[in-house]
Amino acid sequence: MTVFNPLILQSALPMLDVHSLDPEQAKAWRRFYQIDFTVRDPELDCRLGVVEVAGYRIAMQVCRPPQAVATLLVLHGYYDHMGLYGHVYDWALVQGFAVLSCDLPGHGLSSGARASINSFQEYQQVLQALLAKAAQLRLPKPWHILGQSTGAAIALDYVLAQQPLTPLGETILLAPLVRPRAWPQSKLLYQLVKPFRASVPRRYSDNSNDAAFVKFMRDDPLQARVLPTAWVGALAQWITYIEQAPRSNHSPIIVQGEADMTVDWQHNLNVLEDKFRAPRILLLPEARHHLANEQQALREQYFSFLHEQLS
Repeated sequence: MTVFNPLILQSALPMLDVHSLDPEQAKAWRRFYQIDFTVRDPELDCRLGVVEVAGYRIAMQVCRPPQAVATLLVLHGYYDHMGLYGHVYDWALVQGFAVLSCDLPGHGLSSGARASINSFQEYQQVLQALLAKAAQLRLPKPWHILGQSTGAAIALDYVLAQQPLTPLGETILLAPLVRPRAWPQSKLLYQLVKPFRASVPRRYSDNSNDAAFVKFMRDDPLQARVLPTAWVGALAQWITYIEQAPRSNHSPIIVQGEADMTVDWQHNLNVLEDKFRAPRILLLPEARHHLANEQQALREQYFSFLHEQLS
């Protein structure tokens, strides 16, 4: 069996298109993260490749069932990568959706300083590239967007501030980031540390009730081990920008855990209820932050809710 080697796979990825071929390491990558759904459905067409965006090589994967009826675009959270979203892909494929996902700059198999960004507007360029790739691959519409945490922030920025030219399906926000928990203290610490350090050690937290996932995260070879001060600075600028964004007639689907200790979810929901017309909100009292990898019973609750909203 081929051993998954991140550096070898990253350098071997071809430009993603309808005719691109997976490098051999891609199969080992899928097995490692348990996202090889071709074992269950041999007719599923999955391709892993890269797209050039804003000076980055952005890793993307598309999985398309033979008779796909819609497409789910998946945006992962901070420190995450697309290998960790198997539960979301599985749910989407069962719905008959094609799935297009990517690793954000500095994450997973994409290039860039680890876990860093110059501006959150670079994330918008990645989302635009994801939409362009969906068009190039002729993925079926409607195109729904699902984002977890920072990925949800990218999605809400798009529908609030970017005046989308491409008609979208639903926008699904899992534990959306507007500002993190204890933001005033974190912002003060950032201002004190920034002149002296480019990063601080990452603090791990039990952000899911799934103990196996929490353990796996700490050993995951694609996890960054630092928190760059540049990312915190970009976040600070984005929070001011997004809280001043105009209201939208869009009605997103929002799922939020009430045991979330990562984002300031009460504040965030107040902001989103003010920004959007009648957002459809599901609160899960026991759920923590990483909803994409919560315990099975909690995932089943919100996947059932999503199915109802998308039907």
